[in-house]
Amino acid sequence: MKTVDRTDRPAQRLPAQRAGHLRDIGAAVAGLLLVAAAVLVGRAFDDSVRVLVVHWPPLLATWYPHVGPGTWAAPVVATAVIAYGPVLAGRLRWRQLLLSCYVASLAWVFSLALVDGWGRGIAARLTTKHEYLRVIGRFDDIGAALRGFNDHILVGPPGNWPAHVAGHPPGSTLTFVLLDRIGLGGGAWAGVWCIVTGASAAVAVLITVRTLADEYTARRAAPFLVLTPVAIWAGTSADGYFTAVAAWSVALLALGATRKDRSPAAATLAGGLLFGLTCYLSYGLTLVALPLLAVLVLARTARPLPLFLLGSLVVPVAFTLAGFNWWEAYHLLVERYYQGAGGVRPYSYWVWANLACTAIAVGPATLAGLRRAATGAPGTVRTLRTGTTVPSQSLVLLVSAALLALLAADLSGMSKAETERIWQPFMLWLLPVAALLPTQGRRGWLAAQACVALTVNHLLWTGW
Repeated sequence: MKTVDRTDRPAQRLPAQRAGHLRDIGAAVAGLLLVAAAVLVGRAFDDSVRVLVVHWPPLLATWYPHVGPGTWAAPVVATAVIAYGPVLAGRLRWRQLLLSCYVASLAWVFSLALVDGWGRGIAARLTTKHEYLRVIGRFDDIGAALRGFNDHILVGPPGNWPAHVAGHPPGSTLTFVLLDRIGLGGGAWAGVWCIVTGASAAVAVLITVRTLADEYTARRAAPFLVLTPVAIWAGTSADGYFTAVAAWSVALLALGATRKDRSPAAATLAGGLLFGLTCYLSYGLTLVALPLLAVLVLARTARPLPLFLLGSLVVPVAFTLAGFNWWEAYHLLVERYYQGAGGVRPYSYWVWANLACTAIAVGPATLAGLRRAATGAPGTVRTLRTGTTVPSQSLVLLVSAALLALLAADLSGMSKAETERIWQPFMLWLLPVAALLPTQGRRGWLAAQACVALTVNHLLWTGW
């Protein structure tokens, strides 16, 4: 049977693809210059006053050239995606594409993590002094632990929580407590859980883009959702897991709002449930409300909102009844943040160096795509009023909402450094903008994405 490439139909080419190759390269070079500036200025800061509290600014990393089992696996995965990804994205049936995207994402994240070895790269990552697994024993009585959770956030009182436990609502820690209760305890299972769940985020984005834009745009974005530098941090922290929960919340709301699911009400309710959970995994992920709002704008309806809000109340009500006060905990966290590195890291540096971290994590292809999105943004705003938005403009609006959430997090001052890890749930929604890049250069851009990831992962020992 003859196969059809669904990503290169002349009648469907995205309007933003027509020209601008040199400007795309210029956007990538601008990102490189931003990173270089952050490195040079960061070294000047550290050489003089040592206030950045990262070893290799702007990344929380240490210069440590090394190899591991993933050194051989990661280039194989990258080569396969570069060579076959664009073709398969156009020819596979939709469900086959989703499965292939998940498997490829899983392989890419695992192989990058294994550059550091199984122990240091996966099994021991969530067992360090800052991590969740250090307090599993203190949750033998879950109810008592939740009722007394806020008493241990600040530095000073006996038994204060490690940095990551104090820095997140207890839903994150409770995840690993429950894994331990069902026999999946220890760092290896925790690391595998974060990778296996985190890799599904790419599938959620594909479904969302197909639902709100069209299948053609989603197929073009698929290889770039797999081969991304941010996968380095998806395999080394719980933030990959958080990213997936938030992403599926957006995807389910999109299905419910557009009524493209067999049960729109169930999809909407499930999306709300996951958003509620998202807010109890990380305080900052309340900003996922911006991409969720973009979904409703693109679907041109507020009809699912009551059911979505109902679902989003389930987790907060459960934790509140169990004795945990989210608002009190957040205010205590702000105080704890300034007790530690957040109190000495200069806002004047990190407010722009955070964006350099983002440039590294999303890669040059995303930067080039964002350049094209910026060009098309004024037209997108105009078409929203008339309801004549075309698929590429729907993509631009979705990406813009995620970018706005990221910038809000940046300006808040509560994300000074480590944003290559913390901002994964926002950066994920920037990646599909690479669908706007021309067909002719897609493999080159994919190769650039892989080169950034492999270079950073082999030369630096990334934190967390």
